[in-house]
Amino acid sequence: MPSSTIAGVHAVPVDVEVDVASGLPSFAIVGLGDTAVLEARDRVRSALRACGFDFPNAHVTVNLAPAPVRKHGTGFDLPIALGILAATGQVPAAVCCAVAVGELGLDGGVRPVAGLLAHAMAARSRDLPLLVSADALSEVSAVSGVSPRPVTSLGTLRHGLPAEGRLGPVEHAAPPTGADFAEVHGQGVAKRALEIAAAGGLGLLMIGPPGTGKTMLARRFPGILPPLTESEILETAAVHSVAGLDIEGILRGVRPFRTPHHTATTAGLVGGGTPPRPGEASLAHNGVLFLDELPEFSPAALQALRQPLEDGHLTLVRAEGRVRYPARFALVAAMNPCPCGFLGDPGRACTCPAAAIERYRTRIGGPLIDRIDITLRVDRVAPSSLLRVPVEESSRCVRERVIAARERCAGRGLPASLSGTSLLAACALGEGERKAVEAAARRHRLSGRGVTRLLRVGRAIADLADSDRVQTDHVLEASCYRVMV
Repeated sequence: MPSSTIAGVHAVPVDVEVDVASGLPSFAIVGLGDTAVLEARDRVRSALRACGFDFPNAHVTVNLAPAPVRKHGTGFDLPIALGILAATGQVPAAVCCAVAVGELGLDGGVRPVAGLLAHAMAARSRDLPLLVSADALSEVSAVSGVSPRPVTSLGTLRHGLPAEGRLGPVEHAAPPTGADFAEVHGQGVAKRALEIAAAGGLGLLMIGPPGTGKTMLARRFPGILPPLTESEILETAAVHSVAGLDIEGILRGVRPFRTPHHTATTAGLVGGGTPPRPGEASLAHNGVLFLDELPEFSPAALQALRQPLEDGHLTLVRAEGRVRYPARFALVAAMNPCPCGFLGDPGRACTCPAAAIERYRTRIGGPLIDRIDITLRVDRVAPSSLLRVPVEESSRCVRERVIAARERCAGRGLPASLSGTSLLAACALGEGERKAVEAAARRHRLSGRGVTRLLRVGRAIADLADSDRVQTDHVLEASCYRVMV
């Protein structure tokens, strides 16, 4: 009986082999299954009897092949039950010609399991139909080329496979109508920086006293991002599906926006556990990872973000093997300049000792800061501005410019995360622009990576200005977004 198990964000094919032999009645499951797989014995036995089938009074052995691959979860309930029924002639052999994934209730009902999108892709690669819970039809229908066969109960398979069922295509979401840039008073520089970050898929860190609107700005950042493309939808939805999260919004094109609390562990932020599960960095794939109160996060957890910020993926190495998770996200972070929060605030004096300020900032680490494209100061807005009805630009208007800039970037046929000669070719710097970049690098003491980040910001500014090349004013503006932490 074909089935599959999750490894990372992909489904690995597994064949469920059943042997019903004479001997003392017993029910054994072999093949490196975890506790949830071994507990299938009791669920399958009760489900068969509840649906009017006979559980064989014999020696039943179930083998999950290939044996060296670890199997996880309750999705093997359905294929194990169907394998026993087919072996004892209680259902047609045709049911064994489909990939089956589902959890069984004691009444024989079939329930969805995590990772069905990955299971659907595995079924498509094997050119087999997919037997799943009817409640999962909307999820597996997102995968083109697979033939989903919805089933509500074991009893409905008594006469063979059910008919194919598929829902219509999901329409992309309309631009967000909730939190809007128009609600933010002032903060023109921060809004401009967020627009540049959205256009170039860049990371951003806002530094300022409490109450200046850093979190408010960050929560409005998704409203200026373009919808997910068709390929990005499947990539992103697969990660959320494996994590057992709702993927309805992602299927409509809404980019993920993850906001973990600063008490998140390293495993919670980058993934891990037994079996391994994606962390917040992977759940933010093709979207935004917002880290509020950045220095309050564990230093170990923050440093674990260095690889995905550079490579766009995470590789976890465990005793049982390597697991790779996609993690290409835009990092948006916010922090106070010091523990009390008022360093540099003209309205209130900082009360922190110099040593406390140094410890607070070193919790982030220079290598992580070096990987953030834009860092800027966000100061207080005058009370008189807060009491007026704002006449500000809406997120919809900003979003249209961002989409146009990304289309210009895509039109060059090169990815946004350029480096080396490809980035220099995309920037097309003249002699004056080269001197401006060199001056900015000396002024801010930029590393080689920092120069690359500066050029990426300049290229995003040029795209917003509909310019084929990065000009001197673009470089000068980009250099303004390198506030030292």
